[in-house]
Amino acid sequence: MIVRALAASLALVGCAVAILYVAQPHADLRIAVGPAGGTMQRLVAAVAAANAKLHPRVRLVLVEADTLEAAARDLEEGRVDLAVIRSDLRPPSNAQTVAILRRDVVAVLLPRHSGIEHLGQLAGHSVVLPAGPAAVDNARLLDQLLGYFDVPPGSVSRMVLPADEVGRAVQARKAAAILAVGPIGPGAVVDAVSALARAEKSAPKLLAIGEAEAIVKRLPGYEQIDIPAGAFRGRPEVPDDTVTGIAVTYRLAASRAMLDILAAAVARTVLTMKPMLLEATPLASQIEAPDTDEKDPFLPIHPGVAAYLSSGDQSFFDTSQNYLYVAGILVSVAGSTLAILADRRRRRQSDRDRKVLLHLVGIAERARDADAASLARLDGELHGLLAAALTRQAEGRSGPDQWGVVAAAAAHARHVIAGRQACLSGSAGALSGPSLDGSETWVRNPTSHNPS
Repeated sequence: MIVRALAASLALVGCAVAILYVAQPHADLRIAVGPAGGTMQRLVAAVAAANAKLHPRVRLVLVEADTLEAAARDLEEGRVDLAVIRSDLRPPSNAQTVAILRRDVVAVLLPRHSGIEHLGQLAGHSVVLPAGPAAVDNARLLDQLLGYFDVPPGSVSRMVLPADEVGRAVQARKAAAILAVGPIGPGAVVDAVSALARAEKSAPKLLAIGEAEAIVKRLPGYEQIDIPAGAFRGRPEVPDDTVTGIAVTYRLAASRAMLDILAAAVARTVLTMKPMLLEATPLASQIEAPDTDEKDPFLPIHPGVAAYLSSGDQSFFDTSQNYLYVAGILVSVAGSTLAILADRRRRRQSDRDRKVLLHLVGIAERARDADAASLARLDGELHGLLAAALTRQAEGRSGPDQWGVVAAAAAHARHVIAGRQACLSGSAGALSGPSLDGSETWVRNPTSHNPS
């Protein structure tokens, strides 16, 4: 009975594991990204579309946020599972990096013959910012940089103009510089360089930030970067030589509470789909894995992503299948253990029944030659053994097959005791019952005489 129940249980577990394998894994992950119409929103939309084709069981759902700050709040307050954040803004307290989507240079562009040599000299001047979804964040970035040089933000006025008008504002001396934030390659900085070059009829210069290392230490959301010659214009080159600058990163961040296996799945999707994404948008060119060797990261890597980057190319589904294999092994081991325990229990029951059987046989043997007092003790032992055996049977601690044998031995012992009692009381020819070899034994009263 126990073995059959155990086999049925293991079969049910096996069916459950098989169903889980067929049905797993399904996950809807909500990603907050903003501002609306921004480049990051287009990039993440492309990631979600590509993921739907390759991994339909893990669905990436875009949640539109008005600003980058709003996206960060959504992640911090648990309304989404992932968010695109910019490193110079206050990060969510629960954010951990999954992937770096882009690295943007903070470019201060000046007319070729401008006398401004460092950011502190912008005091008393105007700066023009290209209009766009990130204009407010870029203005805040300018305040942070000016604060490093102890320049009051109010001493530098700002103008937000369409990208094709920023050059004319500088050429007309309405502004002394352009602040643009964008990637190396096509983007906001290249557009601003082109606009200023057209207005000035000469290539602009990119302001080097020699204090970049110190700025990064004070403002950890920034990175020091070497900007190569010609990064923003090839002929004439802008910059005309490698210069030191600072950059900010756009990161795909996950909540610290996200399961490692899910974070690894998202990282694998973003990093391995880069060639496919490049066909849809050039914005994917700068996608990269976070640095696992970074000693003091501003936004630490999610442990699941770090494990994926360290252990190799193992997919969400491969890892889930490994979990199922482990579960199957554990179920098998548990089943074997239960079978062993059940067998030991059955053996213990058989040993107890065997001892009872031998005891009953011993009572019958001793009863054949017992005197009246000994016979009374043997009759008491017989009743005690039967009571204990009946109790075990009622509690299910004795097998039904064993009970039949014990009952037969008890009947045999009772028959022998009854025969001996009859013999001792003077009944001649009392039948003492069957012997152990199956024959019948007749015991005559020793005081009787053969009439013949």
